[in-house]
Amino acid sequence: MLDAHRLRVLVEVAHAGSIAAAAERLSFTPPALSQQLTKLEREVGCRLVERGRTGAVLTGAGRVLLEHGERVLGELREAEQAVRAFAGAVPERLSLGAFASAGKVLLPATLAAFGHEHPQVRLSLSDVEPPGGYDLVTSGELDLLLTHRYPSVPLPRAGGLHRERVLVDPLMVVAPTGHPVTDRDPSLADLAGEEWICGAPGIHNRVSLDTAAADAGVRLGVAYETRDYEVALALIEAGVGVALIPLSILVSARRGGWVSRPLRDVRLAREIYAVHRRRPPDPVPAMVAILRGVAARALEPQGGDG
Repeated sequence: MLDAHRLRVLVEVAHAGSIAAAAERLSFTPPALSQQLTKLEREVGCRLVERGRTGAVLTGAGRVLLEHGERVLGELREAEQAVRAFAGAVPERLSLGAFASAGKVLLPATLAAFGHEHPQVRLSLSDVEPPGGYDLVTSGELDLLLTHRYPSVPLPRAGGLHRERVLVDPLMVVAPTGHPVTDRDPSLADLAGEEWICGAPGIHNRVSLDTAAADAGVRLGVAYETRDYEVALALIEAGVGVALIPLSILVSARRGGWVSRPLRDVRLAREIYAVHRRRPPDPVPAMVAILRGVAARALEPQGGDG
């Protein structure tokens, strides 16, 4: 039977990307951790990790074992939590992973309300950019993940996890004050001659923009590549370019020299999801309930459009 501690070593190496980083997280020395990997490889009879100067990469067999190892560790953590709960222990921690703009739009009010209701729970927050983080929930390193899906971008497989949509966040055309979009909702064809601000090729919002333009038979030019919506808004306020920006970002932003309108010919929205294990320990359900309430108010206007 495989040793659960050595399975954890493999999982940590996969998540950290190197033996040295995994050793630091587990309070091992790198040689000692490497020795544990070697013993695990001897147990299964094949190489699991290719070690190199730039890091550690799992082999095909390593990836197969990783998927099982993440589930095993998650089940062990879940078992421990269940026994503690049965014995009357009060939950002491909750680890949360979230992408950057969710941290601004949803988390401040959510964490403040949760902390007021559950002052005994120690919260931790990690930056996790989609589509990452599912493996961390499976292995139990994260109790709850906030992630997103943009149009034309498939959702990752969520085997063994519960994924709940908490917000549909419309993508709005944002342009400098005085731009013609002030007068009417534009189509993509109306904006074909504009300098666009968007993520680099392969970034989720860029995939959505490129796909919508191709479907509309329009060629759009992305002149300024950034995935940071704060940077995009700053450029627009300075009179540079146009962008598609989630409505929740605009609602929470300082009103400046920009206007926003929905696209006339296609309705685009990012979807925000909460992901956790199918049998989440307390107080994850309480956190999700608060999150749903905050999300329900996230698109409510906070004042007049700028």
